Amino acid sequence: MKITTIVLDSVGLGYLPDAHTFGDEGADTLDHTVLKTGLQLPHLAALGLGHVPGVHTLPQEAEPKGAFGRMVEVNPGKDTSTGHWEFVGIHLENAFQVFPQGYPQDFLAAYCKRIGVEGYLLNRPYSGTEAIRDYGAEHLRTGWPIVYTSADSVFQVAAHIDKVPLKTLYRWCQVAREMLVGPLACARVIARPFEGPPGAFYRREDLRKDFALEPPPNVLDAIKAAGLEVVGVGKIPDIYAHRGFTLEVKSGDNAQGLERTLERMREGFSGLIFTNLVDFDAKYGHRRNPEGYAQALADFDARLPELLAALGPEDYLFIVSDHGNDPTFRGTDHTREYGMLLAVGPGLAGRDLGTRATFADLGATWAHLFGLPWAGPGVAFV
Repeated sequence: MKITTIVLDSVGLGYLPDAHTFGDEGADTLDHTVLKTGLQLPHLAALGLGHVPGVHTLPQEAEPKGAFGRMVEVNPGKDTSTGHWEFVGIHLENAFQVFPQGYPQDFLAAYCKRIGVEGYLLNRPYSGTEAIRDYGAEHLRTGWPIVYTSADSVFQVAAHIDKVPLKTLYRWCQVAREMLVGPLACARVIARPFEGPPGAFYRREDLRKDFALEPPPNVLDAIKAAGLEVVGVGKIPDIYAHRGFTLEVKSGDNAQGLERTLERMREGFSGLIFTNLVDFDAKYGHRRNPEGYAQALADFDARLPELLAALGPEDYLFIVSDHGNDPTFRGTDHTREYGMLLAVGPGLAGRDLGTRATFADLGATWAHLFGLPWAGPGVAFV
């Protein structure tokens, strides 16, 4: 038996009851994208997405081919790490640290000394593409790292690959990861290499590398310990500090992520395939581009029949989301929303899974289907 779980990164299903505390009341990634663009998603609708509470823009199929519902995020946040950690049964008591005013000067002075540079550039919340546009030329002149953050718990380091060798940039990020602990603990340090001439800089997303906090024990560890395969596709292994996986599969855009996922689905093994499709979030949500977001959703919807055809008679496919990023909403940050939950597998057609109390129900379901004991949070929905 294989369980394939695909995260449609940031495809939220409407704002959560506590969204006002995040400034996100009124956000609704899926419905607002459909309303803005006239998007149609026939294959997702066929699984039952139109039946989910709060989804008002898709038809309600008379005989859904899948199970359908939505999930409440319990963890205090609205980013990749808080959502994905909750998927695997990790409930956080405190939110990851964020730095809306940038990182402390004493930390950055110590950091620059550790990596052997005289200074840094930027150090505040900033768009990644705008960071290299506005500071790339100065970086080429000085060799100093461009450091910036966002509304998420991240420390991002951008450097031109002709000025700073990739190996050096990764070392700079590893040093930051070692230093950003305790009161300064952030969820991820991200290497952001770029290239091109001034005025035409562009990021090398294929060379991006994440350095995440080590997660506590979770369902992935249990699945791997049971001798089953755990395949992480895309940025999934980065999110869990590369722990709990038997195979890591690199991918670039959504199309490549789906190709790599389909290749593993067609192989003969038992275990979990866990994929993140990041384009919705990184390319279109943060840039408030509803047309691009809609096209990415349409492209996924068009490939959904291939995913269903790759399922064996005992296999399962779960399609979920980790937060929102409403491309029609104010600002450029994630939005605090319900997570999507669609499921295909034996006996699941037409089942209403309701509103799950936590994202951790996903990991609990994996454990249940694999016959593994799991005492952590979450209740299996299968």
